[in-house]
Amino acid sequence: MTELEGLHTSVLAALGRNAADGGIDLLGRVCRECVRLLSLDGAAIAVMAHAGQRELVHATDVVSTALADLQFALGEGPGFEAYTSGDAVLVPDLGADFAPAWPIFAVEAATHPVAALFSFPVHLGGIAVATLDAYRGTPGSLSNGDLVTAGRLADLAALALSGLSANAGRWLDGDGSRMSGSGMRYRQVSQATGMVMAVLDLPPAAALARIRAYAFACGRSLLDVASDIVTRQLQPAEVADPEPR
Repeated sequence: MTELEGLHTSVLAALGRNAADGGIDLLGRVCRECVRLLSLDGAAIAVMAHAGQRELVHATDVVSTALADLQFALGEGPGFEAYTSGDAVLVPDLGADFAPAWPIFAVEAATHPVAALFSFPVHLGGIAVATLDAYRGTPGSLSNGDLVTAGRLADLAALALSGLSANAGRWLDGDGSRMSGSGMRYRQVSQATGMVMAVLDLPPAAALARIRAYAFACGRSLLDVASDIVTRQLQPAEVADPEPR
């Protein structure tokens, strides 16, 4: 556990300096240690924003980014389940014959070099605010020791998140409940959700669901559809139709 102790010391030192500019790097180190210590192939940290949205904070590789984008687009996956349940979600063999709670995500995830998925809730003050998500390209379970290590890494992620400043433009806001700023990967989705809310008089979750459904029906990326709404190439009212135009 000496590596984790060193990382814990680094996080505390950064918090003492109020070093918001190093927050993403600290979370990146947590992800990299997760990959190294647990013999995984990739990891990511995503925070839960308003309306059930997740915002990707850091990913170690393109596959982790793709899995985060897929969960965001579908509104389902191990990260959502870990956040909602507050418990770790362990899928040692994605190809096993079982019915997951997120069937569409499971099918789409299998198109990537992913055979095992693990997601751990990150708690601040006893409340889940983010998840540490990881994958492996080959099937296999985590040992009890691995699970203890993963729990400690999730705690370190929480410690790092607790000190991130909203002034940096891409961190958690002070109350830990939402994201803001130009650094958000999914910022345009948030903006598009607001526009659909205003036009269709919907609550945030319902507005986001409309955009997701429209993107799915069109066979398009959620990010692309959101961009079209924000740039006025697609009118918010159009996502109310069950069939795309």
